[in-house]
Amino acid sequence: MLDVPFLPFCAFLGTLGLLCVAMVGSWCQHWRGGFSLDGSSRTFNWHPVLMVTGLVVLYGAAALVYRIPNTWNGPKLPWKVLHSSLALGAFVLTVLGLAAVFRFHNSQGTPNMYSLHSWMGLATVLLFSCQWAAGFGAFLLPWAPAWLRALYKPIHVFFGSTILMLSVASCASGINEKLFFSLKNGTMDYKLLPAEAVFANTMGLLILIFGVLVVAALARPSWKRPDSDSPDSRQPLLSAER
Repeated sequence: MLDVPFLPFCAFLGTLGLLCVAMVGSWCQHWRGGFSLDGSSRTFNWHPVLMVTGLVVLYGAAALVYRIPNTWNGPKLPWKVLHSSLALGAFVLTVLGLAAVFRFHNSQGTPNMYSLHSWMGLATVLLFSCQWAAGFGAFLLPWAPAWLRALYKPIHVFFGSTILMLSVASCASGINEKLFFSLKNGTMDYKLLPAEAVFANTMGLLILIFGVLVVAALARPSWKRPDSDSPDSRQPLLSAER
């Protein structure tokens, strides 16, 4: 990778993440009719917004917490709490996004869980749930021994990147699926690339770039938090800081 300082890279990544959220919100507002909780297609529009915000952008921010240089010194507990809180916030938004699409399907009489997008998305959410619960038990609760944390840490890191890329793939397939369903029957066909198709395709590419850059940052050795065997690195939740 290019020798880019972490903080400017992080600022760029944050701007890109906000742009992705703004674009999916604009797409749903401008072309898909806006937002509602009445079970109509406007209820569905909460689904892409919440999924991109939670499962991609907020989750990506949680993954990068330990790359911040300020986390490399002093007690690790506050950063653990921040990491788990951001991930929990991402999970809450994800659950709300699932609730929106299930409510829309049920109110319209549309079957649930029949497409590859839905299978991949639900698998990602279930894996995310297991990842958060296992990480909370291994790294924040006081009964996990040091050897278990050391054993589980590389697994946790691997699945962190895996879940992010699955999230990006789920979002991209969902955008494509929505365009195929929407751009027909009185609208310009998707294959003719109307303005909505160009906008949504660009949005999908930006989401993909965001995910790739987060994974690249996680893989860069010089940005990784140095391993430490100090008591601070094994500090349990609710214990007193020095």
